[in-house]
Amino acid sequence: MRIRLDRTVCDGFGVCAKRAPQYFSLDDWGYASLEGDGEVADADHDAVKRALLDCPVHAISEPGEHRFNEPHLTSGSSDDPAEHLKTEANEAEWGFTR
Repeated sequence: MRIRLDRTVCDGFGVCAKRAPQYFSLDDWGYASLEGDGEVADADHDAVKRALLDCPVHAISEPGEHRFNEPHLTSGSSDDPAEHLKTEANEAEWGFTR
């Protein structure tokens, strides 16, 4: 297993350092840093996966993992990808409520 930490997303909750202290440390302001190169030993897989799942802002990821901030596109025959973007005009189609 290999992990990546996006420090620009980290909000300093410190959950990762609590769950897997051998892979995450906190700086003076409480923001996480990745210890090592991101390669996780098999014995530590469960602790690191728990840190990844418990991160409230999803700052930890596995390379190749689906990220939720990608635009949602539906399959269709149109060549225009902007036709499928989420907008106020089509909010009922993708479940947005005010």
